[in-house]
Amino acid sequence: MRRTLAVVLVLAAMAAAGCGMGGQESILDKDRLVIGVRSDLPSVGFRSSDGTYEGFDVDVARYVAGKLGKEVSFLGVLAADREKVLGDGRADLVVATFTIDQERKKRVLFAGPYHISYQDILTRGGETIDNVRDLKGRRICEVTGSNAAQRVVEERGVAARVVPFPDYARCLAALKGGEVDAVTTNDVILAGLAKQDGSGLRLANAQFNEQRSGIGLAKGDVPGCEAVNRAITDMYQDGTAGQLLRKWFGGSGLKFTTIAVPQFEGCS
Repeated sequence: MRRTLAVVLVLAAMAAAGCGMGGQESILDKDRLVIGVRSDLPSVGFRSSDGTYEGFDVDVARYVAGKLGKEVSFLGVLAADREKVLGDGRADLVVATFTIDQERKKRVLFAGPYHISYQDILTRGGETIDNVRDLKGRRICEVTGSNAAQRVVEERGVAARVVPFPDYARCLAALKGGEVDAVTTNDVILAGLAKQDGSGLRLANAQFNEQRSGIGLAKGDVPGCEAVNRAITDMYQDGTAGQLLRKWFGGSGLKFTTIAVPQFEGCS
């Protein structure tokens, strides 16, 4: 009788766990995590010629995986791929300048944010573009999967001309070649591009539209999200976050504000 009761209790616990997660596996149940990182953004997430990944987001991903006690492998993603790789199970986490917004939260569970940055503007040297209003009538690059250029037009009400490109490499080439007048997105992305290019491109430090970069998980993995939030907290409290920001963006022209644990969105 006791044995039968024990089996029933175990099965009930398993069923309850399955209901809480919708039958899916949490990242906490895995020994190895596949983490989606950008492959096209110098100093943020970039795939080197030897096939390895490097950058601020990559180091954050390694830190979080280490805190969770998991081995890690990386999957290179572009902006348009971030939701897809979570949805089809190719990635367990996405750490890829993934700005948290209400529309994305309908499809993605976000831990963090792990970094608060701002939208900024990158121009050719000598251009008189110092703030978002100066983009009126200008051609600004829009990368597929990013909403930064549209935020200038729709949220800020600036009548800029949005010119689409598939990735930031093409955006940068268009800027240097005179096809567009500015690139606008997260300041860390622009700082990394300018630092690698070295041709005198100018970061305006306009700092508008706060950007809350989160770590994406599959919807429903609340225990995994909470564990990631604890890891992010540790990263700030032990000084690692500041060290990584200075390592990857020092000397880029990017201004650092107070480096403190961001206010989390909540795992729901």
